Amino acid sequence: MGYDNLKLEKGIYQEATAEGKTFAQKLEELDPSSEYEGVKGLENLDAFQRQLKRFDIKVKGAKSDVVEKFFTTTESSILFPEFISRTVRTALEKESILPKLIATTTEIDSDTYKSIYMDTDTSQKQLRRVAEGSKFPVTTLKTKEKEVNIFKFGVELDTTYEAIRRKKIDIFAIALRQIASQIAVDQLEEVVNVLINGDGNTNPAPSFTVGDSTIKGTAGTIGYAEMVRFWATMKRPYKMNALIADTNGIVDLLLIPEFKDPQAGFDFQKNGQLITPLGINMDIVDEVPASKIIGIDTRYAIEKVQEMGVTVESDKLIDKQISRSVISQVSGFAKLFKEAANVLNKG
Repeated sequence: MGYDNLKLEKGIYQEATAEGKTFAQKLEELDPSSEYEGVKGLENLDAFQRQLKRFDIKVKGAKSDVVEKFFTTTESSILFPEFISRTVRTALEKESILPKLIATTTEIDSDTYKSIYMDTDTSQKQLRRVAEGSKFPVTTLKTKEKEVNIFKFGVELDTTYEAIRRKKIDIFAIALRQIASQIAVDQLEEVVNVLINGDGNTNPAPSFTVGDSTIKGTAGTIGYAEMVRFWATMKRPYKMNALIADTNGIVDLLLIPEFKDPQAGFDFQKNGQLITPLGINMDIVDEVPASKIIGIDTRYAIEKVQEMGVTVESDKLIDKQISRSVISQVSGFAKLFKEAANVLNKG
């Protein structure tokens, strides 16, 4: 069966959901991309993109079609919900800072999930060579006692088909990316909460305060020495590679004389990445409480748990009942290793 003969109908969405798959995954199953290897004009397209080509729907560029092009035929309208889902999903993955803070993402097919944690004998924490006949240090991976909190993060689309049908698809996509940014903000708030307070499994981040015996200095004032000491609070095998704080917090850091590094300025101009003299990436996350800075080893700190990517109300969208349609992602966040995130309080 060629891509141009594939029968598109609402039932594909229902089948995909029943099988724990997305529409795109089900479409790929029905029309495998492997069959188009070496076929000019098709080999670099996935199953959904081939359907756009089939119905001559252009979704980007100066020659982008208008939204009503999706509804030229009953079959082409089946593609509209997946276009929305794909656009929002891509924006969540590529245009949000959230992926930079996530160590791994786990897909689940239920509303409950328990992550893992590592229980190591602290007296033998360092892995090492042992004499013949001696025992190696024991590290045990266990399932956490409490389930990860799973939430539905979403936005209700307040528009009508008549309002958008003559709009260019790429303009509509920009609005969808903005919706994705709203979802990402809500998710960031939960990530910050889990980083600081833990995921309910008695794993809050170790907390330090300017003026205490570890950070030293004067309460309320953060300088280079305090930041170096905070950086040093994270012990091997963990390495602090990211700092997040609200806008004022990042501004305060950038005003530290030692942070005014010409090379860091060059890197910011080149790729928009703020890097401290300690080699730590910095990002503004206004969901971080004022007067706190969070240092993270992003390789080990947070696991994102989610159900089947981004979900939309496919039946309503196919029938042009766009008003009050919900775009959402069911997800939660687990703290993988408690020691992979530390908190600095300004005092």
